[in-house]
Amino acid sequence: MKIIASALICLILVSCSNFEPAPPPVEEEPVSFLTGKTGGITLADLNGLTNQSGDSMPVNAILWRAALEIISLIPIADVDTFGGTIVSDWHALPDKPNERIKITIFISGRELRSDAVRITVHVQNREGVDGNWGGSVRDEEFATRLEDLVLNRAREIRAETITEVVE
Repeated sequence: MKIIASALICLILVSCSNFEPAPPPVEEEPVSFLTGKTGGITLADLNGLTNQSGDSMPVNAILWRAALEIISLIPIADVDTFGGTIVSDWHALPDKPNERIKITIFISGRELRSDAVRITVHVQNREGVDGNWGGSVRDEEFATRLEDLVLNRAREIRAETITEVVE
């Protein structure tokens, strides 16, 4: 009798429960800054801040990869994928211990174009006996050669991916 009473009490308690599963969350649309209602024109639309291609990189991925491969031979100090910049640390070659370089690579745009990559090379020389590094100057010729290397590597990567797709 105790078992039947316990089962009835449990059945009554379970049936009295007011537990209801929560409805799935409703995705909210952007709110218009003019009307305050969903839909319409948002501030991001006016500024061109909406990302048309989803979660893709804001710079050309092939150029980005090529630039990383070229600069990976020296220590990297800072990388900003969304800003499209790669900054190396100061690096001295073993055969030129009194000279060091710092490379900054700027990738702009999503297209594989020659004007989408810009490289700046800063060169410092060690001054005097005390060993302090002097002011830096730009080496435009070396920067142009590096830009050509990055573009050539990007073309190779693109050719490799096209070949892989065709095969």
